[in-house]
Amino acid sequence: MDLSAFRSHAAVASITTLASTAMAFSLLLTAGGCKDDTQTLRSIQASRQLRQRSEAKVDHLGEAFSLVSNLIELQPESAARQIIYHLNSWKLSQTTAAQFDVPTDLLKSISQIIPIEDSTAAVTRQTFDEADVELLKLRYLYRQVAEFARSGAITDPLFDNWIQENRGTLGEENADQLAVALRLFDWTVRNIAQQPLDLNQPVPNATLPLGMKFNAAGYRQTPLQTLFRGTGDALQRCGTFMGLCRQADLPACLLATAPSADSSTQPRPWAVGVLIGQDVYLFDCALGIPIVGPGQVGIATLAQARRDATVLRRMNVPGWFDYPLQRDDIQQCVALLLMSPESISGRARQLQESLTGDLRLGVYDAPQATVEAFVANAGIATAKIWETPILAQPYQVAVNRLAEQDPMVMFLVTAPWAILDAEFDQAKRLALGRWRHLQGDLDGNDVEGIEGAKKLYLSQRQPEFEIADLRIDVELQKNYGIRRELGVPADVYDRQIQQVQAFMRQGKVTATYWLGLIQYDTNRFDLAKNWFQQWVLGDGLESDWENAARYNLARTFESLGETDKAIEIYKLEGLPQEHGNRIRARLISRETESAEKPESP
Repeated sequence: MDLSAFRSHAAVASITTLASTAMAFSLLLTAGGCKDDTQTLRSIQASRQLRQRSEAKVDHLGEAFSLVSNLIELQPESAARQIIYHLNSWKLSQTTAAQFDVPTDLLKSISQIIPIEDSTAAVTRQTFDEADVELLKLRYLYRQVAEFARSGAITDPLFDNWIQENRGTLGEENADQLAVALRLFDWTVRNIAQQPLDLNQPVPNATLPLGMKFNAAGYRQTPLQTLFRGTGDALQRCGTFMGLCRQADLPACLLATAPSADSSTQPRPWAVGVLIGQDVYLFDCALGIPIVGPGQVGIATLAQARRDATVLRRMNVPGWFDYPLQRDDIQQCVALLLMSPESISGRARQLQESLTGDLRLGVYDAPQATVEAFVANAGIATAKIWETPILAQPYQVAVNRLAEQDPMVMFLVTAPWAILDAEFDQAKRLALGRWRHLQGDLDGNDVEGIEGAKKLYLSQRQPEFEIADLRIDVELQKNYGIRRELGVPADVYDRQIQQVQAFMRQGKVTATYWLGLIQYDTNRFDLAKNWFQQWVLGDGLESDWENAARYNLARTFESLGETDKAIEIYKLEGLPQEHGNRIRARLISRETESAEKPESP
C-alpha cells in the first residue's frame, strides 16, 4: 500500500470509528439514562476497532517488509515511521504476548554501555521503535546475502574438497552445514575488504563517551555500514560472518581468550567459532582463512586446537609471522555473542515466529539456548554479549556531534564514503546498485523497468574524457543533474564541479571493483580476471580497493587453475592479510605437489 492509499484508508477508518462510537453512545444513553457507562463504551469501541483492523485485512508484516526491501529509494525517516506503524499495528492484532524470561546475566555483560534498567526496558518493551527498524534492516540484508552465497556455485575448493571427501566421517547433515559455513566465510573474506585495526589517522582533541576512541577498531562504523560499504577491519569482518551464519541457522560466536584470574589480561578475540553438531569449527577473519586442521588438512575444531599443539603452531609462517596464540592460550575461552537487547526481546521472538515463506528471517536470538549450546563445549567457560558492535551506535552519535564542531572530523568521517551519500544522481545510482547487489538482484527486470546491480554499476563507468569535460560542458552538467544555484560565484561553482569529478572517478573505480566481485560470484572467472586486473589495477586510478582487488585476482587465478600466478600474488609483501595469504600459498603448493606425485605401482 503506497503512502496516499494508506492515508486514505486511515481517514476512512477514523470516520467510521467516530460514527460507530457516537451511535453506541446514543444507544447507551437511551437504555440507561445518566448512568456512567464509560468502561462499557470503551470496551465497545475497542472491540469495533479490532474488528475493523481485521476486516481491513492489511498485511502489516508484508507492508513493513516491502518498505524495508526498498529503503534505499525512500526517505529514511519517513520510511522508518511507516515501518514502526505497520509493526505495531501487527503487534496489536496479536491475541497473546510472547512469554520469555529476561536474560539478566547477559544484559549485565553490557551494563557498562547500557545500564541494566535501560537494557531490561528495551528487552521487555511491547512496542517497536527506531532501534528495531535498524535491527530489521540489517538482518534483512544479512538474509539476502546469505541466501545468495549459500545457493550459488561458488565456494573455496581448498577446503570444500576436504568436506566432500570426508562426508562419511563428518556425517551428511554436518557436512552440509559446514559447507554452508565455508561459503559464508568465503563470501565475507572476498567481499569485505580488510582495513587495518589502526587506521593511523589524526585523532581529534576530544573526549568520547564510554571510553571510546576515535576511529577505533570494531565500532568505527556500524555493522550495516560494514556490509553496505564492503569494507571493514578484522573485528567487523567477524561480525559480518556471524550475522550471515545467523541467517543460515548456524550458531556462531567470536571466541576470545579468557581473562586472567587477577584481571591483568583482558579477553582477546581470535577466531569465529561455528557450532556444527558437537564441534566448534574455527575461522580466522583477520587471516582470511579457516584454522587449518591437524596435518594441515581441513578445518580445525576447538577441541583439536586445544588438544593438538601443532594445529596453531602450523598457523605460523616461519621467518615471516608467528600466530599470536598457541594451545595453552585457548584452554579456556569466552564466547562473545552477536546479540542486542532488541534481538533478544519478546517482540522480536513473536515477530520471528510469525515470519513465514518469503518473509522468513532470523531476527530473534534465543539467548538461553545459545549460551547453553556454547558453554556445553569443553574449552568455553562462559558466554556474554559482544560489547564492540553495541558501541557502534553511540560512537556514531558522538562522532557526528563532534563533526558539527570540527571540520577535520567532518572530513575524516564523511569524505571516504561521500560517493554513496552525496546528493547527486551518480552517487544515488551507485548506492542503489550496491543495495541491489546485496539483495542478489544483479540483472533487474526489464519488463518492470527495474535496473539490476550490474546495469547500475555500468552506468558509473563514464569515459575519462567525459568526466574531464564536465567543467566546461554545461549540457553535460545538466545531463548529470548538476545545476549552478543563483548567487553562486563562478569560482565556487568550479570547485564544486571538481569535487563532483573526484566523486565520479571514485564511484567509477568502486563500481568497477564491485562488478568484478559479481563476475566472480556468478562463476565468470575469465571476466572477473579482466575486471580486477585490467580495469581496477590497470586503469591508472589510485583507489582503496587495490589490495582487495589483488586478493580477489589471486582467488580468480586459483579458480582458473593458474596457481603459480595466484601464489605470486599471495606472497606479495604488505597486503592487509599477508599472514593468511602466505598460509594459503603454502596449502596450494602442498596440494599441487601432492597431485603431481606419480601413483605408486
